[in-house]
Amino acid sequence: MSNVTASSNKPSRTFLGFDYGLQRIGVAVGQELTATASPLTTVRANDGKPDWDAISKLFAQWQPDEVVVGLPLNMDGSESELSHRAQRFGNQLHGRYNLPAHFMDERLTSLQAEAELRGRAHKKADIDKVAAKIILESWLMAQH
Repeated sequence: MSNVTASSNKPSRTFLGFDYGLQRIGVAVGQELTATASPLTTVRANDGKPDWDAISKLFAQWQPDEVVVGLPLNMDGSESELSHRAQRFGNQLHGRYNLPAHFMDERLTSLQAEAELRGRAHKKADIDKVAAKIILESWLMAQH
């Protein structure tokens, strides 16, 4: 006889987090059990149009259950043109991969990412993927 309950037998869901930008899109992977994420990579974008082949490879590799996209709001909480483009990107992820897409306020995540990388050699692309990790972890923590 097993002591495992049905809820503890359920595998933890996997999430991909995205820090959307017009030139680069940072990507992180995380899971809900520990509400932690790891920076993965940075995908190129051409005026906000993502490299969908690269993103599809990440979906095939990580097989996420859901996605989280950072929502770049102004400091007063209002939306900007970039906010609308990030929402469109999240809606495209939902449509292409048939997965729930969530949005998370990403104000100051790039500054947090820079602080996390301080003292280590890094490129701008590193900041984007660390920002994606921060966005995803913030969303996961907000769900608990």
